[in-house]
Amino acid sequence: MQLTPRDAFLQFGHVLQQQLFPQLEAAVGRLGPHLELLASVISLVPLGRLLGAGRASTGRPAKDRAALATAFVAKAILNLPTTRDLIDRLRVDQALHQFCGWRSPLAIPHESKFSRAFAEFAAGELPQQLHAAVIEATQRPRLIGHIARDSTAIPARERVPEALMEQKRAAKKEKEKKKNKRNKPKRPKGAFTRAKARERGTRLKQQRQQKLSTMLANLPQQCDIGAKKNSHGNEEYWRGYKLHLDVADGQLPISAVLTSASVHDSQVAIPLMTMTTQRVDYLYDLMDSAYDAEHIHGQSRQLNHVPIIAIHGRRGTKKPSQMPKVFPTTPTPELTWAEQERYKTRTMSERVNARLKDEFGASHLRVRGAAKAMAHLMFGVLALTVDQWLRMQTTS
Repeated sequence: MQLTPRDAFLQFGHVLQQQLFPQLEAAVGRLGPHLELLASVISLVPLGRLLGAGRASTGRPAKDRAALATAFVAKAILNLPTTRDLIDRLRVDQALHQFCGWRSPLAIPHESKFSRAFAEFAAGELPQQLHAAVIEATQRPRLIGHIARDSTAIPARERVPEALMEQKRAAKKEKEKKKNKRNKPKRPKGAFTRAKARERGTRLKQQRQQKLSTMLANLPQQCDIGAKKNSHGNEEYWRGYKLHLDVADGQLPISAVLTSASVHDSQVAIPLMTMTTQRVDYLYDLMDSAYDAEHIHGQSRQLNHVPIIAIHGRRGTKKPSQMPKVFPTTPTPELTWAEQERYKTRTMSERVNARLKDEFGASHLRVRGAAKAMAHLMFGVLALTVDQWLRMQTTS
């Protein structure tokens, strides 16, 4: 069977990068930077193997799935807010719709077909599989020095479950009721914090004995309310989700997990650590003070990594008093100067989060449900990963 030029590009584009772009320009016209990135992404991902030969509910062969998947990657690369904007761009951009596989604008499917295909991709976790395949092909032979772990807020346009809202209203009423009492009993200082800490510690302890699939299944994923302190120390609230990322040297996203907005960062550290360890070989875990827990330290060492985690304030003050005390106290642990230098590279996770929102569609979440939200975000993570990998190849 003779391969078409497009099939040849998909199979050998990652090897023939120098010849890929000139041949594409000869076929579809001049390529801009966005189309060059799209060509690189499609040449690296095994779309044909992962999509398979599925059939529609009527029994007819499902068509255009590879073209539709390519179009959703293009949507993330072009940072388009909605599927309707993507269709409008496909109709006027000849090079784009030809590269996706449609010979003319009349062949572009209706918006409803895009929605059905996206639902199929989300249910089958196609973007996650494509990203894992890219990591396997490009990063598996590489020894990575540092993995930076962090999360970012993902606002969503959907309602919070009514049961959760009722729980929050009841807690608010109870708080106001206690506030209005004149002689209300004082709660011991830090009692709520200690209760939360015990709950988190229990889950962390269980995760060390669980498989990865069980860890991920036990993490809440419904839309709810999240809170986080900004750089000025003020609480910021959002409704939606939280995306947790493991980022390797070179600002390459290796693993991603989506949870409810209210899930604490420490609850996802061990699942992310396990997932990343299965995909790549690395040396150091870099995390901020939110991950400063005994079980996270222990799990990182058990996986033959070196944890470098900022010291949380609950473990004491950074500058203990020099006044003599009746009872000896344990000095607050501090990072060594070498660990402090390595910890500075943790900012690469923040840069990846910023690029994902500003350039690859993470700030334009228009779908509902955790599965579709994750699919939308992972198309952007996939494009960002290939973009950063190409930058590393050109600078090396």
